[in-house]
Amino acid sequence: MEINKYLDSTYLKTPQQAGLSEEETLKKVYQLTDEALEHNFFEVMIRPDYVKEIKDYLKSKNSEIKVGTVIGFHEGTASTADKLSEAEKAIADGVDELDYVINYEAFKTGNTDLVKNEFVEGTKLALKNGKIVKWIIEIAALTDEQIVDITKNMRIWAEENFGENDFENIFVKSSTGFYPTEDGKPNGATFEGIKLMLENSGKLSVKAAGGVKTPADAEKMITMGVKRIGTSSAKALISDEKAQDGY
Repeated sequence: MEINKYLDSTYLKTPQQAGLSEEETLKKVYQLTDEALEHNFFEVMIRPDYVKEIKDYLKSKNSEIKVGTVIGFHEGTASTADKLSEAEKAIADGVDELDYVINYEAFKTGNTDLVKNEFVEGTKLALKNGKIVKWIIEIAALTDEQIVDITKNMRIWAEENFGENDFENIFVKSSTGFYPTEDGKPNGATFEGIKLMLENSGKLSVKAAGGVKTPADAEKMITMGVKRIGTSSAKALISDEKAQDGY
């Protein structure tokens, strides 16, 4: 199985989170990109600040590797207007894919109208600009019932507002990798959580992000039906090694 074609090689820590300088962080982003070039990963997933520079760099290498970024990261509580503004800037900078963090806290408190509106408007913006759109639901923050409900709702909202040809370009994504869990509980994709997402997403695509630690894990996720895997250890997953990073 050619796992590399499913991998979104990911680095999303801010300099402050990593305890690095801006220069050191940019160096890490370039290292990630060079690794993607060497191993032909599907995408590099990076913070919005680096999109233009990395997109230009990949163009200079005549590479078709995609550039993705995160929107409303990582809490998901930014207003819809702020998320759309951030997405518009990323589009102007040449991004290929937009991974929005859905306002899962609003969903948990029953504010479904707000969540539906940001899903519809954010998806509309992405699709009209020819971009892939992914919606991070943060499964570690949700019960199984909530995972089912939010995934099912996204499927319904997509069916109500977009054409069937769009569905493969709309993803439900598991995790940010930044949600703080306790007692060693996973904060990324689990087989159980992904199964619930796949069972309720209809024709929407599913991305497993974080928690995929070995090539066997990746192959199982792909066999289950996920279309993309987000990981900060992409090289390990194609080298028959166990991932060391948290994501």
